[in-house]
Amino acid sequence: MASKIIFLGTGNALVTKCYNTCFALQNGEEFFLTDAGGGNGILAQLEKASIPVTQVHSLFLTHSHTDHILGVIWVIRLAASLFTRGKHTGLTIYCHDECEEKLRAFCRMTLTAKLQAVLDNGIRFVRLQDGGNFSASGFACTAFDIHSTKTKQFGYRAVLPDGQTLVCLGDEPYNPLCQQYAQQADWLLSEAFCLYSQKEEFKPYEKHHSTALDAARTARELNAKNLILYHTQDDCLPERKRLYTAEASREFAGRVLVPDDLETVLL
Repeated sequence: MASKIIFLGTGNALVTKCYNTCFALQNGEEFFLTDAGGGNGILAQLEKASIPVTQVHSLFLTHSHTDHILGVIWVIRLAASLFTRGKHTGLTIYCHDECEEKLRAFCRMTLTAKLQAVLDNGIRFVRLQDGGNFSASGFACTAFDIHSTKTKQFGYRAVLPDGQTLVCLGDEPYNPLCQQYAQQADWLLSEAFCLYSQKEEFKPYEKHHSTALDAARTARELNAKNLILYHTQDDCLPERKRLYTAEASREFAGRVLVPDDLETVLL
């Protein structure tokens, strides 16, 4: 059975018309989440996507910005509650040291003692190092530091069961220091904060983000086969797919995908 990627959210931090960027890789009946958006809206998105939390056993957290980490607390809360009732076999969270420390602090401040007791039992943390390998829901992955200038952030390279490679670059522009992990991906996932034609309005470079055109140039330089754009503005949702695809296609000859929330891509 081919793997799938389900986009639970596709927007940047301050969107209101879609959910913050996060997605699930599906391998058979197993789901591997990457980030979880900025709140309990993740639970609604999982439900709409027909992803039962009981089948989510792996979660990768890229960094600790609110639009990525706060939804993880809700996934932890629900998974821990299900675990205490014998309805979940456990959740493993893969992240770097700063993310683990903040997640544990959030759990101490917001979860009941009963749910906190599930930490390091039903809810397990795996602290990743730059270049560290891990296996999540049948995907063989390598984590890498994206060398963020804002906060510590990791991406990963995953080998799918059929041998294809998928690279998650996080939500900042590609850094050449990551070349060994990012090059020649079958599927390259990159942020595109806005269109290049909108750079004066949204000022992506001041926020250390890319435009769709920049992401396409990166995909071309890295010899990617397919480019998926996410973490975008929501100012033009009805036309976003067409506009971002058209701009990226000016620089990248491969396939460009601009998914909507809850859209599934067959890998």
